[in-house]
Amino acid sequence: MTGALIDTHCHIDAYPDAADVLASAASAGVEVIAVTNTPDAYNRLATLLPRSGPARPALGLHPLHAGQLGMAGVLRFSRLAARAAWIGEIGLDFSPAGRSTRAMQLAVFEALLALPQLRDRPVTVHSRGAERETIQRLADAGIRAVLHWYTGPLTVADEALAAGLSFSVNPAMVASAKGRALLSRLPHDRVLLETDGPFARLAGRPCAPAGLPGLADDLARLWKATHGYVRDTITDNQRRLVA
Repeated sequence: MTGALIDTHCHIDAYPDAADVLASAASAGVEVIAVTNTPDAYNRLATLLPRSGPARPALGLHPLHAGQLGMAGVLRFSRLAARAAWIGEIGLDFSPAGRSTRAMQLAVFEALLALPQLRDRPVTVHSRGAERETIQRLADAGIRAVLHWYTGPLTVADEALAAGLSFSVNPAMVASAKGRALLSRLPHDRVLLETDGPFARLAGRPCAPAGLPGLADDLARLWKATHGYVRDTITDNQRRLVA
């Protein structure tokens, strides 16, 4: 692990110009965790990105794909898990988009959390509309996880903190009143950075990893701290995540 800022949740395979995005990130001194939505997407990306280095693939099974992939997807995931240094995106989504597959999502998520590989590597987790259910299952499984783009109740965020979970924040969150309210509640040592690019947008443009130094500046203003303090805090948090 270097002292670089890490975009802990970025969908590199969803950018039309992924090579340019990665080159800009490298120029900005930002490392990238390239999350995936399915095991097959991870397998494709893993042929292009190294297991370690400035851009690393993460093995995922997104909850909105759980209904279609089912337990066959879990089996495919389990066969690839040994080679994955990072896990994500996994989780639950009980928003209107995912409500019809709630039962299968729960079965898939619980099966994934039972895999031994999830206990010794970073895991980035989706929890939209299912925050309490997601946090409880992570706590029960003893998984070291990061809740990405958390949008749930602040009181439930407190439950996540009590369970030892961390949160990754992106530029769109910092630009919103809800995101700033969450940040005001989080201990600094539980905060990591992400973009969720290209799905997260700021000023009408997709967020990209090269923007993470600017996000650190935004945090410095919110925390009334120096840029150096924010960078040191975030890099310390990153080291603990992969320790």
